[in-house]
Amino acid sequence: MTGTTIGVLRERTPGEHRVALVPETVQRLRAAGLEVLVETAAGAGAWYADEDYLAAGAAIVAVTELYDRADIVLCVQPPPGDTSLRDGQTLVGMLAPLQHPDRVRQWAARGVTAISLDLIPRTLSRAQPMDALTSQANVAGYRSVLLAAVAYGGYFPLLMTAAGTAKPAEVLVLGTGVAGLQAIGTARRLGAVVSAYDVRPETKAEVESLGARFLDLSAVGSGSGSGGYARELTSAERDAQQQQLSTRLARFDVVITTARVPGRRPPVLVTADALDGLRAGSVVVDLAASELGGNVAGSVPDQTVVLGNGVTVIGAGNLPSNMATAASNAYSRNVTAMVTAMLRDGSLVVDPADEIQAAVLVTHAGSIVNPTVAATTGDTTVAGGVG
Repeated sequence: MTGTTIGVLRERTPGEHRVALVPETVQRLRAAGLEVLVETAAGAGAWYADEDYLAAGAAIVAVTELYDRADIVLCVQPPPGDTSLRDGQTLVGMLAPLQHPDRVRQWAARGVTAISLDLIPRTLSRAQPMDALTSQANVAGYRSVLLAAVAYGGYFPLLMTAAGTAKPAEVLVLGTGVAGLQAIGTARRLGAVVSAYDVRPETKAEVESLGARFLDLSAVGSGSGSGGYARELTSAERDAQQQQLSTRLARFDVVITTARVPGRRPPVLVTADALDGLRAGSVVVDLAASELGGNVAGSVPDQTVVLGNGVTVIGAGNLPSNMATAASNAYSRNVTAMVTAMLRDGSLVVDPADEIQAAVLVTHAGSIVNPTVAATTGDTTVAGGVG
């Protein structure tokens, strides 16, 4: 078969169980005239066997053959720096280019076209089918509540039994983006009494539409920014926010924090003093926990810590990987939408004039072409017309 060939990598990041393409979307790409290669055992972490991919029309190959033959290489997280990506190849994934400047420089030096789905402009309706951040945040928000419910020693719903009445859990969600709203909805479905806070006051209506209470912090003004996102708070605003939250957190049984800032350190919402003020048995889940830090003082990525006062702090920075089947299905549809939107007569065409492509293109034709990424890497040779 001639034409464009897609290769699906097995993820090599420790703890990563997702796969970039599932058998269902292999069939869609095959129908579009593409050949699909899947690395041996690429889908095993998401419970997709090699036989499932063969039945969908893909070929199962070793990683060396995949790099040798594929025109487009698909991944979830960026492959390690010693990969065999070559000149003219296209890499598509959630590449976190602001966090990996060395890899970005390497891709540019090798002539790789790097497309990072975590740079998708979420305000464009045309980009919604490609919005991997949203699809994965939905999974994370849902999973965070289940994780908290397991760690919490009480019931989430109000229960009336022969042994007496059990009060419902009081849950607070900090941050009402996609993950936060999904966490609110899931906690409500489990029967908890839910409150939520966001620096953007316009999110109050969304919170209340899900049956939760909006937590008003009078000392903190509006943190609304452009495009529906929160702006970065000043140091004085952060101090006021932390102080008021610290005095309000003690009444909650479960706190879930969801405030991420792509490529930058997440804001600390729950300080060490606030943790000291929580009662024994409380659970705090930090969805922003990463190597850059988290929303919760002392949270550790992918670890659960029980503090001396009996408070459980869960660093949950990659929850979608813990629901690898659902997360992979959603992500696979995002990747497929991105790739098929760039196809012209069966070949991938890079068009810097397209506003979606301009946003997600990181490197192309030997240059770092994304101005924001270039500023992070210190590159001064950004190709014109891409931004």
